[in-house]
Amino acid sequence: MISLKSKREIQIMADAGAILKEVFREVGPAVKPGITTDDIDRIAERVIRKLGGEPAFKGYRGFPKTACISVNEEVVHGIPGSRRLHEGDLISFDIGVKLKGYFADSARSWAVGKVSQTVERLIATAKESLFEGLKGYQPGSRIGDLSERIQRSIESQGFGIVREYVGHGIGRAIHEDPQVPNFGKAGHGAKIQPGLVIAIEPMVTEGHHAVETLADGWTVVTRDRKWASHYEDTIAFTEEGFMNLTGGENA
Repeated sequence: MISLKSKREIQIMADAGAILKEVFREVGPAVKPGITTDDIDRIAERVIRKLGGEPAFKGYRGFPKTACISVNEEVVHGIPGSRRLHEGDLISFDIGVKLKGYFADSARSWAVGKVSQTVERLIATAKESLFEGLKGYQPGSRIGDLSERIQRSIESQGFGIVREYVGHGIGRAIHEDPQVPNFGKAGHGAKIQPGLVIAIEPMVTEGHHAVETLADGWTVVTRDRKWASHYEDTIAFTEEGFMNLTGGENA
């Protein structure tokens, strides 16, 4: 069942999103060769708690850390640990926060030092596809209208789109209805109404879209071990249009 949010609820979620923006402002510059994924995780948790939020992922279904940090061929749900980043790596950083009973969820992918042109395109494509999808929104749109535009944007660059993991509604739970695929057909899916809040999160692969989960039960990798990129924002739809609660085209 889809839960539409009031203006008050959206404002709380915007406040939660502001915490994630601050996390990105502090974590982004720290992503350099030599830092460990655990170091990055600690920075994120410190910022969230300092600003009055709670890490949304820590303890969720047993996940042990604050952020999901995935490197290179890892798509999502990587567990932070002692791994050190190296020049040329790609890191996908997925983070959620709970504030006053409501959630915000967002992800960014960053280059570690100098990376190949392909990796630069992979990172840019995930981000650009989200904003390209939103350009398809108008009153009366359906989820599929956004999904089709996201798919076209990614496939026009020659990249794959993960099918097993999709975006989602968000509010009092980190994952709510409806599902928000990064592929689909215009005119299909749930109708977008004022009060709908969703997390849109393209997951883009350098090669084939197939993925598998490692033995740790969490880390999702590409089956062909080619690299992947992830970008996510929490978007609220209102009578006036839509609001990006966790970033913007330049964030």
